[in-house]
Amino acid sequence: MSERMVVIGGDAAGMSAASQARRLRQAEELEIVVFERGHFTSYSACGIPYWVGGDVDDRDDLIARTPEEHRARGIDLRLRTEVVEIDVPGRRVRARDLETGAQSWTGYDKLVIATGATPIRPPLPGIDAAGVHGVQTLDDGQALIDTLESIEGRRAVVVGAGYIGVEMAEALITRGYDVTMINRGAEPMATLDPDMGVLIRKAMEGMGIRVIGGTEVTAVRTDDAGRVRAVATADDEYPADVVVFGIGVRPATDLARAAGLPLGAYGGLLTDLAMRVRGHENIWAGGDCVEVLDLVSGSERHIPLGTHANKHGQIIGSGVGGDYATFPGVVGTAVSKVCDLEVARTGLREKEARAVGLQFVTVVIESTSRSGYFPGTSLMTVKMIAERRTGRLLGVQIVGREGAGKRIDIAAVALTTRMTVEQMVALDLGYAPPFSPVWDPVLVAARKAVAAVRKDCRG
Repeated sequence: MSERMVVIGGDAAGMSAASQARRLRQAEELEIVVFERGHFTSYSACGIPYWVGGDVDDRDDLIARTPEEHRARGIDLRLRTEVVEIDVPGRRVRARDLETGAQSWTGYDKLVIATGATPIRPPLPGIDAAGVHGVQTLDDGQALIDTLESIEGRRAVVVGAGYIGVEMAEALITRGYDVTMINRGAEPMATLDPDMGVLIRKAMEGMGIRVIGGTEVTAVRTDDAGRVRAVATADDEYPADVVVFGIGVRPATDLARAAGLPLGAYGGLLTDLAMRVRGHENIWAGGDCVEVLDLVSGSERHIPLGTHANKHGQIIGSGVGGDYATFPGVVGTAVSKVCDLEVARTGLREKEARAVGLQFVTVVIESTSRSGYFPGTSLMTVKMIAERRTGRLLGVQIVGREGAGKRIDIAAVALTTRMTVEQMVALDLGYAPPFSPVWDPVLVAARKAVAAVRKDCRG
């Protein structure tokens, strides 16, 4: 007898799950219905700032697989259709056609929740004014580009200095805008410790971006036509022709909450290792709407990244398709850039380590990307956090230029395997003058961390 798989959300996790399930089970065995409220599927949201900034020429370059391609593989994909209710006891969902308003129920044998995350929009006066944007979907990116191409003014304000905020500030200054960034924290990139964030601020200021730290936005000012004209704080007002909010996202779990499904401390769905929603054998969830196990701290965290979402989808599709796979957790690896400055982190920051009761030592080193005599060599800063007494690696942050960012992968592997900094020193990494000094910067930091752990033990 044929079963029906219903997927809510048609981006990374949802379509990966649907595609993997289709590979394992034919249409006569498994009907697959996907509801997606937007106009697009299977796209790279991470690439939107680079499309806005002009590094990516065309919106379609960000689309990995079109709706037509999914449908050709036997997936019933329904765009511009929003699921508004999940009836868990009745095993059905209620969906609304966003074009006509018509609503209907669809039953399921297997349900996949891949609703993603939604940008945080504080309830500020003027937040919904024309010219104020968030950047989460391709529709959001297109709306922002349409605004940029229609306005005459060249003043932009970016609110928030996380990954999206920093990348959007770069994109706007690349387009010739006068950019002001307003951030609640003292330094940009709250995913780094402040002593590393200051390196980002100096780089941004060197690009001509005005960085206002330790300040909260209180209102968006509008003109008589209802368009944005300025962003206000408690102490000042900053003129703006366009405003981009990038102050973070939250799991889009209102549907799940209303259905009584289990949520964690961050508001994300809680799943088992196979990505099934806890306590529900026939419901799976993945992507930015779930919380995942942090392998370093041992607690659940909300880490919205496309890498995780695609893996979740593969695991979910395998489970629905009758195969077996699990998602063991993450170590919190991320990499970004500000013009030619590369920024990377993995594991815990000092604040996070303290919050879970870990005691640690920290070291910060400055080294070079290549042998010092080789052309194109540049400096990079590496911060390493190791547990007291044991020397177990807890976290690494790297800021530098070409060749710095992807070095974080060394630390990510070390964290995943619970290596000590002493074990890291013995790693057999590749060496040649065009790629690295004899002692790679990560190993230089590990050597210094070993010395700090030993000194702490003697003390």
